[in-house]
Amino acid sequence: MHPDTIHRQRWWTLGVLSLALLVIGLDNTILNVALPSVRADLDATSGQLQWIVDSYLLVFAGLLLTAGSLGDRFGRKRALLTGLVIFGVGSAGSALAGSADALIGTRALMGIGAAFIMPSTLSILTNVFPPAERPRAIAIWAAVSGLGIALGPVSGGYLLEHFSWGSVFLVNVPFVLAAILAAVRLVPESSDPETPPLDLVGAGLSIVGLTSLVWGLIEASARGWTDPVILTSFASAALLAVAFVAHELRTTHPMLDVRMFSNPRFSGASGSIALVFFALMGTIFFLTQYLQLVLGYSPLEAGIRVIPVAVGLIVGAGLSTRLTVLLGTKVVVAGGLTTLAGALLLLSTAETTSGYGLVGTVLVLMGLGMGSAMAPATEAVMGSLPPEKASVGSAMNDTTRMVGGALGVAVLGGVLGSHYRSHVDVTGLDGPAAEAARDSLGGALQMAAGNDAVLASAQQAFVGGMTTATLAAAAVAFAGALFAAVVLPSRERSPGGALVGVPEPV
Repeated sequence: MHPDTIHRQRWWTLGVLSLALLVIGLDNTILNVALPSVRADLDATSGQLQWIVDSYLLVFAGLLLTAGSLGDRFGRKRALLTGLVIFGVGSAGSALAGSADALIGTRALMGIGAAFIMPSTLSILTNVFPPAERPRAIAIWAAVSGLGIALGPVSGGYLLEHFSWGSVFLVNVPFVLAAILAAVRLVPESSDPETPPLDLVGAGLSIVGLTSLVWGLIEASARGWTDPVILTSFASAALLAVAFVAHELRTTHPMLDVRMFSNPRFSGASGSIALVFFALMGTIFFLTQYLQLVLGYSPLEAGIRVIPVAVGLIVGAGLSTRLTVLLGTKVVVAGGLTTLAGALLLLSTAETTSGYGLVGTVLVLMGLGMGSAMAPATEAVMGSLPPEKASVGSAMNDTTRMVGGALGVAVLGGVLGSHYRSHVDVTGLDGPAAEAARDSLGGALQMAAGNDAVLASAQQAFVGGMTTATLAAAAVAFAGALFAAVVLPSRERSPGGALVGVPEPV
């Protein structure tokens, strides 16, 4: 494609990339509201339900770095189209799955597709837009990413009111087809011109290491953090990480040049992104339960009431572009994380009788903080790398998001669950009913119907646990603000030497 054509239709290219990204964002959360229907229709066990969700996340996270490296070598447009085809086939297969095990397999296939799509979108964007326009384009990218996550529960709730659970997967197919057709016409090809040989050892170490880490985070909530299997998983991940770094330092053509972590712009931005998603995903995990199980909203009603976080995110991401030019990345990212911490402190005051006004305010502030921190941090990650390494840089950005989010759900969910189990009073219930009520608030609402004392105790124990977990999340977000303020440089320069976010003189 001619450079003039690429430049002329760059915003159309961003539209195609945003469509592909929106599908991935929706799929991260749309399934949650369909799990009860899946359980009933496929007679799935609790363990199978967990892996219907987690098989996608596990494969997605495990393959990100490798998929990004392949995109740099063989072409980012080719990687995007490959990912869209795989994701579409996996979505159709998931909609038609006749058993829980089959659904686990097709969800894993979707994870393979997502691993190729996600880094390709950001790396293509980086190569299409000039440095002066890149912060604005990345802000739009970040807003679309958050919008998909926020709209997932709403879309899922609406589809389930009119169609079967398979519709939450089948809805992906027309969007994927549209993205494929548009990408063929509007997305230019780009790759690393050096076409280095494949780093098969590095790819293998990264896949196994990331898979071991994410699997441990997923299973820790069920098995316990001190379970020998979990400890072995984390130890294996640590050893594989050391082996990966050692190999990448020795090899002539590394998949990921680990020396880039010595660049404070790259490492500071990556760490900030991880901490944003730790606090955000962990909080959203229990906030949706609070809306349904304590305040009494239906899944669709709860999904609609989460939309303010998307509104705040879009506004925050949009404002961040201009603020970064005026104040620099350090101030904007640290300010965004501080706003997120303040929102979480406000949420820690929630009670069983709190109205939606408190939650809505918190969600808007969370979105503002997340959007204003994530967009400039993402631009800092991508701007610290040469364009030919855009895919693996994007994959690194996505990996920090995935691992940070998984860690947030595991840690904050564990904090809430531990507090709940130690404070709920199940007096009046016997045997399996007492055990179910002690295990979760959902179990208490199901097993203790008519026992007002147990129900009140369960809701109070849940809110108490939510307060503790929210305070922990606020502490992490505030620590992230301090980290950004200390590590990130005030004014970054691109590899070409220009100040990032500042228009070049004419």
